[in-house]
Amino acid sequence: MGDWRRAAVAAAMLCGAAGSAAAQEPTAVLGHEIAVRACASCHAVEPGAANDIAPPFFEIANDPERTRAFLIGWLMNPHPPMPDLSLTNAEIAALVAYLDSLKAR
Repeated sequence: MGDWRRAAVAAAMLCGAAGSAAAQEPTAVLGHEIAVRACASCHAVEPGAANDIAPPFFEIANDPERTRAFLIGWLMNPHPPMPDLSLTNAEIAALVAYLDSLKAR
């Protein structure tokens, strides 16, 4: 199976495993912790924070072109200048849950 097919299958599995909002909260908290540890050197992780290196998480979360499936696929197979962080599927799901929590409602 090609890389894009593996990414699509994994994205579908991760999206389907989202569960209820209450079940996502601990995952979003874990996603925030991962973002602070692995992403904050380039991205502004906290809403309202600034960083000129890469788009802030709030902007990423509210970009309609960056769907859950897109984000999962990107994190599974990032392209330069973003480094490959070698994240697990659980870490990717947590990061996407954190991004979901930043969506303007």
